Amino acid sequence: MGKRTVTVFVVITISVTLAALFGHAHEAERIDRLENRLINNTSPTITGRVDPGSLNKLPAPVKRYFKHVMTDRQPFIKTAWLQQSGELRTSTESENWLPFTATQIVSPATNGFIWNAKVQLPLATHVRVVDSYIDGTGGGEVSFLSTMAIASESGAAELNAGALHRYLAEAVWYPTALLPRAGVFWSPVDDNTAIATLTNHGTTVSLEFRFNAKDEVTAIFSSGRFGRFDNSYRKLPWQGHFRDYHVRDGMRVPRYGEVGWYRDGKLQLVWKGHLVNARYSFAQ
Repeated sequence: MGKRTVTVFVVITISVTLAALFGHAHEAERIDRLENRLINNTSPTITGRVDPGSLNKLPAPVKRYFKHVMTDRQPFIKTAWLQQSGELRTSTESENWLPFTATQIVSPATNGFIWNAKVQLPLATHVRVVDSYIDGTGGGEVSFLSTMAIASESGAAELNAGALHRYLAEAVWYPTALLPRAGVFWSPVDDNTAIATLTNHGTTVSLEFRFNAKDEVTAIFSSGRFGRFDNSYRKLPWQGHFRDYHVRDGMRVPRYGEVGWYRDGKLQLVWKGHLVNARYSFAQ
């Protein structure tokens, strides 16, 4: 290799490295801005503690659930920080399950969240997936090696509804967000099932919650949640399962969850995750 060739190679290597560092810093700054928007939202915080009397008019399985998973005079959650690990696939047709680790920040007072995941790919590469729902707007971005955006979308009505559906389903990890004072309206179905409805910024979603004999939420179901299939949005039946409850900061939350879409009458899982850690701040 001649001197000139070596010089060109060094220049190219330095340029690529600097571009990668700049891209990584830009992505980290973007995520920081999202987190600041979520955490510093000026919407009123739900303060105080849960009044046991406020549970009396709820459907029977919902009332039992809250009494089981919360402490007496439970304080309302202000912010939840969740750490997860698991595996996902990009569609119901894909045979490849990809490992991921993720952090999630949730603001129950504003029905908002940010899910920041690192998804491992072959050859020691990865993509970063950031899903969010802030001020009624759903968003998603995928970046290669946490530097170069390869897909991004925000604000579509279908995306907003899908993100709010997700927030409501995952509220078993921040259970005070399922209380009527947090904006959730409960309708009875039977002794083991109830419908939760939530409206935020003009978007309304409903989910069927299913409870077991231990008064735990074991499943959620929607007959039609918006998802992206073949580059367009469609509503399909959507279902998730939860199990392995344990006590965290005085609340019982599941350590395992999975979710998928019904295709041709069969549930096809696309996400399976473990709650590695959780911490909470409470509104007093």
